[in-house]
Amino acid sequence: MEMKIGLHLRQKQQLVMTPKLQQALKLLQMPAIELQQMLKQEIMENPLLEEVEEYEEIVEETEQHADGSGEGSEGDGDAVAPAEVAAPAPEERTAEEPIEAKPDGGEAGDERVDWDEYFNDGFDIGRAGAEEEHKEEFFEKVPVAKRSFTDQLMGQLRIVTDDPRMLVIGDYLIGSLDESGYLTCDLEEVAHTFGVGVEEVDKVLELIQAFDPPGVGARNLQECLLLQLKYRGQGDSIAAAIIRDHFDEFKQKKYVDIARKLRISVQDVQDQCKLISTLDPKPGLEVVAEDPKYVIPDLIVDTIDGKYIVYLNDRNIPRLRVSQHYHDELMREVRDGDSEAREFINARLKSAKWLIQTIEQRRRTMVKVMECIVRKQREFFDKGTAFLKPLTLQQVASEINMHESTVSRVTTNKYVQTPRGVFELKFFFSSSLGTQDGGEVSAKSAKDKIRRIIEAETDRTPLSDQKIADMLKKDGLNIARRTVAKYREQLNILPARMRKQY
Repeated sequence: MEMKIGLHLRQKQQLVMTPKLQQALKLLQMPAIELQQMLKQEIMENPLLEEVEEYEEIVEETEQHADGSGEGSEGDGDAVAPAEVAAPAPEERTAEEPIEAKPDGGEAGDERVDWDEYFNDGFDIGRAGAEEEHKEEFFEKVPVAKRSFTDQLMGQLRIVTDDPRMLVIGDYLIGSLDESGYLTCDLEEVAHTFGVGVEEVDKVLELIQAFDPPGVGARNLQECLLLQLKYRGQGDSIAAAIIRDHFDEFKQKKYVDIARKLRISVQDVQDQCKLISTLDPKPGLEVVAEDPKYVIPDLIVDTIDGKYIVYLNDRNIPRLRVSQHYHDELMREVRDGDSEAREFINARLKSAKWLIQTIEQRRRTMVKVMECIVRKQREFFDKGTAFLKPLTLQQVASEINMHESTVSRVTTNKYVQTPRGVFELKFFFSSSLGTQDGGEVSAKSAKDKIRRIIEAETDRTPLSDQKIADMLKKDGLNIARRTVAKYREQLNILPARMRKQY
């Protein structure tokens, strides 16, 4: 077989992800707060982009409503996109369109009133008075300084001892605590590291275990609970005896066995276990817990006269437009000058137009997807989680003539505010379970039914998974026992023998 090098022409179809397409997909997937930060960065980098001020938006919206162009259009079913989404946005104006002069001189640069010169013509006193009247002091918001978990424990250690060796060992032990407050190192290793006896290290550990929060410095859950009972003055109580001598039976809720060994009633054991349940299994999280993360809904579903309205929660997202005045000034300067400057301006102009169009397309796509979800899950919005229907990304994509991956990007890491609360968009998608009449029920609906059945059971006779499955079958839902067990575990509900109360 002869081997040689040659050139051959061949045609093939291949999808190429251009930088613009990648950015468009990235914008589609961004939550509102990330998009807000990204657009502000774009405004700083592109001189031809400018943000529409709020008062200008109000004027333009008023003019649109006066012309009758601001009325929302009803979609299929009961989902409606209001004027804020459906009407052309102010940023759609191209660079070639002239900017009309407004009565207040808002955008007519040459006709703008010079208020500084106007007030200088003999109105100095009035101007000074106005400044004093509206003078406000603005203070920068400085975050509250927080002491770390380690700093708090070291501060307590310095109060109880000033021995340099104990401070060094204590610093090492405190640094070896995990975020839950448990010690992650072996005392013998610490003793070997500092060349001291294990007894000395254990003495320092006892000091740390007496610090706040109670239970910190424990080596396991059992020791953590005992330390907290000791802090409460209940170190010799029945609850301490249960944890110290019958911890395995306690974890498995074998109250009868514990009662027999301690020679007390089952009711007394259960009361002591309720006391133990008030203890904190992870005391360190009380100190190192992060600040709460607030969810800002990207979409809002509201109801007006029985109809559901879908619109974007994008008031904090900058409204963009091409700065016609800045564009004309730049082009005037380079008209007879450097061609590279002209190319730079044209490139920035194209980038600005493309970004504005992409943001508008993102808005329409998100509303379109949410409107479809509202139509598909109308019973959920009317009646609640029990009426949530099975729904897939492919079903939504087929109805709105979009690709499944596009719908997936729209629903990722985004939240919607509804009359029934705030939900992640992925919440509305779930698998289906068959019913005896040939219909389908959402898996989330089945979980809700299981939760309601368990909440209605009596404490003395909790329902087994098989019993719950039988009850669901009587209601027409075909579900196996193992599926009930899986859904129960996902709901963080214990099995029947551990739910039993005496």
